Amino acid sequence: MRISDVLTALKLDFPAVSNSKLRFLEEQGLVGPVRTSSGYRQYSPADLERLRYVLRAQRDRYLPLRVIREQLAALDSGLGDAAPPPPRLATRDGERANESVGRYSGAALAADAGVDEQLVNDLVQAGVIHAGPSGQFDPWARDVVAVAGMLAEHGVDARHLRAFKAAAERQVDLVEQIIAPWRSQHGTSARARAGTLAAELGELCGQLHTALLRAGVADLAP
Repeated sequence: MRISDVLTALKLDFPAVSNSKLRFLEEQGLVGPVRTSSGYRQYSPADLERLRYVLRAQRDRYLPLRVIREQLAALDSGLGDAAPPPPRLATRDGERANESVGRYSGAALAADAGVDEQLVNDLVQAGVIHAGPSGQFDPWARDVVAVAGMLAEHGVDARHLRAFKAAAERQVDLVEQIIAPWRSQHGTSARARAGTLAAELGELCGQLHTALLRAGVADLAP
């Protein structure tokens, strides 16, 4: 298959995948298409399934590429387990929605996110995440830590993420102002309406941020 054929096959499950994404995964040694005499990439069905494995691991579990590479090496040697992760809800661009339950200790949070526990400590010190009174972390912290781990592979420290936290808090403040009339009302229906509206606005804020960021990053590439 040509790279265009692979993109077509992947787009249904991973709408955000691109040529540059596939080339990046190749550069990282996660997939190795053969080259024709003319220099064009040719992917096998095995290469396609390997890409699906990598993209699922990133989307559904937010695993760093280092961890995915180790898992692929184990699978290649016959030592790994290729059982797929449980299905998860996903937004329009293929990013999964968070439906996790339960709480984490710092060690459990680091283990589940596939990062060193020191990164969790650094994120706490930077104010990016925080533990509750019991010393445990809410489920959403896992996604934050996992993505922070992926950014750390590119030299992004926990302190650099303070700006992300501050921007998110400003957006939360905006959502809170919009739903305030509903929150001030008594009754189950009003509270339900406030929760639904907050979730919808949060999703829209996330989509706008993603669109603006992608537009800005596109300007950086030749």
